[in-house]
Amino acid sequence: MADNIRIIANNKKAYHDYFVEDKYEAGIELAGTEVKSLRLGQVNLKDSYCSVDESEMFVYGMHISPYEKGNIFNRDPMRQRKLLLHKKEILKLFGLVGREGYSIIPLSLYFKGPHVKMEIGLCRGKKLYDKRDSAAKKDADRMSMRNVKLSGRLDD
Repeated sequence: MADNIRIIANNKKAYHDYFVEDKYEAGIELAGTEVKSLRLGQVNLKDSYCSVDESEMFVYGMHISPYEKGNIFNRDPMRQRKLLLHKKEILKLFGLVGREGYSIIPLSLYFKGPHVKMEIGLCRGKKLYDKRDSAAKKDADRMSMRNVKLSGRLDD
């Protein structure tokens, strides 16, 4: 049975600012109006991060815009939201984050069937020179692909 996966939002800034060492899939606890807002794509993951509090994992800084027709049922758009992971996964991530320079960052948010899932990554911060190297490598790849495409046209 193939799962219907529909991406809601990606955190492109995470790949720019961090090296992603490992990825995990987590469920997320949401209110009804938040899910309706997500179906409209009104979410921002840009400055969000995850933290472990009392053996539970929460996501902070994720902004879900209030649902237009939600009136009194809307929740605070910036509230902390609980992530649904197994206890072993939470303890493993907590131990890994204790190492210097590691953090847990949301990478994407998507629907997997009827459920909302979040892909979180164990990330290590990039230094400025790492960001420059990544940008230079991306530019070089783009130029080489352009040259391959041009040489393919000349051969015809």
